[in-house]
Amino acid sequence: MKKVISFVAYSLLLLNVTTQGADVEYKEIDDKYLESNIVSLDEKKGLSIQTKAGDFLFKPYILVQTAGNFNYYDDEGLNLADQDNIANSGFSIPNALLGFSGRAFKIITFNFALNAAKSGSNLLQQAWFDINLNDAFRIRAGKFKVPYLQAYQVTLGETMFPNLPLSLTSTANVDMSLNATNPTVGTGIDLGLQFHGVVKDKFQYQAAVFNGNGGSLSANKTMSDDHKWLPSLLYATRLAYMPLGVMPSHQGSPSDLENNKLLFAVSANYNVEAEDESSNDFRCGFEASWLYRRFFLSGEFYYLRMNWTNRMQLADEFHLIGGYAQAGYFFTPKLQGALRYDWFNRNGLDKEGYLNSPAACLNYHFVKCNLKLQVMYQYLGKYGHETQLDRDNDDTNLAIHTAIALLQYTF
Repeated sequence: MKKVISFVAYSLLLLNVTTQGADVEYKEIDDKYLESNIVSLDEKKGLSIQTKAGDFLFKPYILVQTAGNFNYYDDEGLNLADQDNIANSGFSIPNALLGFSGRAFKIITFNFALNAAKSGSNLLQQAWFDINLNDAFRIRAGKFKVPYLQAYQVTLGETMFPNLPLSLTSTANVDMSLNATNPTVGTGIDLGLQFHGVVKDKFQYQAAVFNGNGGSLSANKTMSDDHKWLPSLLYATRLAYMPLGVMPSHQGSPSDLENNKLLFAVSANYNVEAEDESSNDFRCGFEASWLYRRFFLSGEFYYLRMNWTNRMQLADEFHLIGGYAQAGYFFTPKLQGALRYDWFNRNGLDKEGYLNSPAACLNYHFVKCNLKLQVMYQYLGKYGHETQLDRDNDDTNLAIHTAIALLQYTF
């Protein structure tokens, strides 16, 4: 932490010295390039430090979330010595982020964020820079979001619900004892290189390659055992069509109640394993979202195929599908209501039975002080299982009733 503080102090000093010596005209990089993936920075003044010429800009930001949690589990999977249906409840800090974004020279924008609520490699929430050659061609390197599904692409502090759909975050319910064979549909943040851009403010593309190990900072990958010519990495792409212009990165904002934007996108990725008793995972999805004044509507459908490595000596594959639909509306310029229906077959297509998770949420924005209060209830239902045992096992480690009250501050 001392090294981080020293680095920030040195950066501020460097900017101050540069300001004194800069007296030439300079064409600034457009502020639309300034991103954080945490809070919106476009057209947000806040605290920023820049040179007179505008060639260097340093804009710090923070996001702090404090939550009250209640989770009720059914009897299956409970410790027999402690039959307590209420678990993982109480107060928590989901995220405590300190970061900065900025621009340098003629083509570089950058972003860096630490998450004090995490540990290990997750302490570094993200760290990347963009080489902005033009709108249609940019190069990003570092630790950042995998381009897959709209639920992950929105800024962390501007989602309609305090948690992601269960279908994206729940591990696949594979009928094996190997921990390495239980991926999630969602991919989150990882370390890699991406080519991306927006063409004519309507077509967006992203093509990237990542380590595929959940954001670990180590370079420990090798070649695939099954595909001799292919490194064991995560390969991802996403293509979006936005007929009414670039879709904002929020899911409804009190500062953006007159907009009209539409988005359709497809995405896919392939995570290649090596030397593991695991699987080569292929994911793909389709998404659609519409921001119309006070309304925000979105839906996604996705597919996961687990192709076992040769080392597993298994002929079958595991297939999982899921999706969700959600809608939000601002009843007043500060109060937003939201509904979501989430559905997935966690135990795979070869078994009968599905999980569904309806949720309702109210969001209140204290617009003059950047506070946001979210109150959500979520229920987990089960239907269509062939046997009672399959029904009981399908929701292992998932709460039947979930209630969250989350208070968030951003700057």
